[in-house]
Order: sequence, then C-alpha cells, then structure tokens
Amino acid sequence: MRHALFVASAVVALAACSDTKAPAVLPTNALADSAEQTMFKARSLLTHAGVLRGELFADTAYFFDESTRIEMRTVSTTFFRSTGEKNATLTSRQGTYNTRLGTMEARGNVVVVSEDGRRLTTPQLRFNENKNEISSDSAFVLTEPGRRLEGVGFTSDPDMNRMRCLAACRGNAGQIRLPAAGQPPAGPTPPPRADTAVRVQPQGGTFKLP
Repeated sequence: MRHALFVASAVVALAACSDTKAPAVLPTNALADSAEQTMFKARSLLTHAGVLRGELFADTAYFFDESTRIEMRTVSTTFFRSTGEKNATLTSRQGTYNTRLGTMEARGNVVVVSEDGRRLTTPQLRFNENKNEISSDSAFVLTEPGRRLEGVGFTSDPDMNRMRCLAACRGNAGQIRLPAAGQPPAGPTPPPRADTAVRVQPQGGTFKLP
C-alpha cells in the first residue's frame, strides 16, 4: 500500500514538473503605486468664498502633490445654485481636481444634464469653482427638446442657460410659426406653416436658451 502511494505521488510530481506555463502576471496600477494616498468612494465639496458650488464623488481617488492634486476614476459631480438648489449633474470616466487652483477637469464620455432638461456631451470639460463656469476646447453637442447646438469649444454656466460657442458653431433652433405663403398674418398669432425650422450658424457667440 505504501509503495502504491509513493508511485502515485511521483506521477503527480512529474506531471507538475512537465507543466511549462508561465505564472500569471497580476496587472499593476501605476497611479496606485505612486499615489500618496488612495481613497475609495471619495467625496469632496467644491466651494468658493463659503458658497457651495458643487459636490464631487469618485469611485476611486489617488492623491498627489501633498494632496492638492486628486486623480479620480468614475466621477460624478452635482452643481448647485448660490441659493442651494441643485443645478446640474456631470458624469465622466476620469477626472482631476486641483485644490490649489479650484479647478476640476473631467475626461472621457463627459455628460452634463441640467435640472430643466438640457444635455451636453463632450470628451473633455473643465469646471472653475471660483468663476462657477464650465468650459472646453473640444467638440461638444448641446441638446434639449426642439433645439440642438454643436461646435468646438465653449464657456457656460453649469446649467447651460447661457452658453458661448467658440468655433464651428451650428445648430437647429427648432420649430417656429410663420405665415402661410401669400397670406398676411391673421390676428396676433400667424397661422402655422408645417415643418419650418430656423438654423443658426454663427462663428461664435452667446446663446440664451430659455
């Protein structure tokens, strides 16, 4: 019985020696390896002169430069008006928060949605908490029911109520009512003409979206 057990053990040992597969290499995280501190489910308040500008969340946060630069993954930011009401929400794959400058940069599938239905998409966006302003040098698309604006580069308040498009601006102002061809307006409201839209193609400017 002992001899049989020894043979079985030898066979197993030989089989193990014949396995030439390289050991699995675990993935490394350069940010985690070099960070001064790593925090999960991180939260930070964005304020200026004691006024709350926003509330920042990240699944993972890596702290650098004496915790003044924070590299974040899976970012969500809620913006607030000066009166405290929720203004808009930003989401992105990555972000960098600089506490010295009071700026936050969002990168990767950046989406900002205002409380009243405007939606902005862009690859990259900056938020300046001192100015309470969002901006970008990248292409963007802003939509709301019946309206669309796109271009390259913008500055705006966080709820996108006043947006300045910087270049290659074009959009659709939506449906408006015009008099039918050859007919004067009847009363204070002209009769509608179906499928009539106004397109705006400025080279840059400020757009007030009611």
